[in-house]
Amino acid sequence: MDTAPSTLAIEQLSDDGLADELIVACHVRDVQDMHIARLAAEFATRDRYDDDGFVSPIDWIRFNCHMTSGAAANSVAVGEAVDRIPESVHALAEGEIGFAHVTSMARTADALGDRFDETVLIEKARESSPGKFYFICTHYRHAADAKRYAEEQAEQVLNRRLKLSTTVDGSLLLSGVFDPEGGAVLRTALEPLARKSGAHDDRERDHRMGDALIELSMHALDSGLIPQQASQRTHLMVTTSLETLRGLPGAPAADMELSLPISSRTVERLACDASITRILLGSDSMVIDVGRAKRVISGPARKALNVRDGHCTWPGCERPATWSSGHHLVHWIHGGTNELENLALLCYRHHWMVHEGNWQIIRGDEGRMVTIPPTITFGSPAPGPD
Repeated sequence: MDTAPSTLAIEQLSDDGLADELIVACHVRDVQDMHIARLAAEFATRDRYDDDGFVSPIDWIRFNCHMTSGAAANSVAVGEAVDRIPESVHALAEGEIGFAHVTSMARTADALGDRFDETVLIEKARESSPGKFYFICTHYRHAADAKRYAEEQAEQVLNRRLKLSTTVDGSLLLSGVFDPEGGAVLRTALEPLARKSGAHDDRERDHRMGDALIELSMHALDSGLIPQQASQRTHLMVTTSLETLRGLPGAPAADMELSLPISSRTVERLACDASITRILLGSDSMVIDVGRAKRVISGPARKALNVRDGHCTWPGCERPATWSSGHHLVHWIHGGTNELENLALLCYRHHWMVHEGNWQIIRGDEGRMVTIPPTITFGSPAPGPD
């Protein structure tokens, strides 16, 4: 039976009454979403979806319950995690947090396994909006397991895609997916060009973003893709702690403007030779340093590096010097210097492979660069004799 108030009854509510009714209705929805999550998790253990010809329980729920794939997956994830997040379930029942908070908590529990501790996060959930709590959870995940967090971000880079297709009338269709860093770089380049040009500018935001991409591309064409122009990289702002910069265990992730938090390995690469503003936080979250937006390797050192290497030093790569970054063979945070012997030019892809991709590059005999692929761990060694 439908007990919801009629449209007329809603219109007759006072401001305070309307606000109270809205809060109650949303709490009822959250409780109902939790019930749905328990049902979805139990449904996922059974074979009904297969009997009906669906590829997965989530696909069945998506189609039959009129949900998006993401919402269906979240319902199953929360339902499967209820025994691991009892405080969150209780807080939702009391109206202290919402289902969105519980979703972030459940996803964090699933990602961290035995390293998850709900008591560390529950108070943060009570005092934070769902969006802010999601960011808190990402930092918590990095602090608890920085290696896995970095591996997940590396996987996102490997899944980076951009598809171009032409329609019958000659229009170009673009579709793609970008990792947090790549997305931040793209948005940082486009956002200034997509601002309204004055009171007369009545273009919608999507229109302005499309025009910004064309303007950016035309600027590159006008420059003839001259390396000097290509080297004028977009400016990124990164906020990090000393512990994160040093890659210490338990350190949170770093914040990058227009992006989700990034791993300590990404911070290390960006700090190598990037156009960034570095904001350094102490243990008490107080700002202790704001670095200027300039390249770490610049002036005569950069010119000498360009002349010596000529292009990316990765064997077989010929990306020009001005399309490459200066890489510290021994990173400066670990005692490396800006002396020429400790520097090498690497293009974006190969610089990423060294930091986030776990490759190594060293200078061998006669100055030739040698690359070493990531170490593959097949399992723990067998115990030795007593």
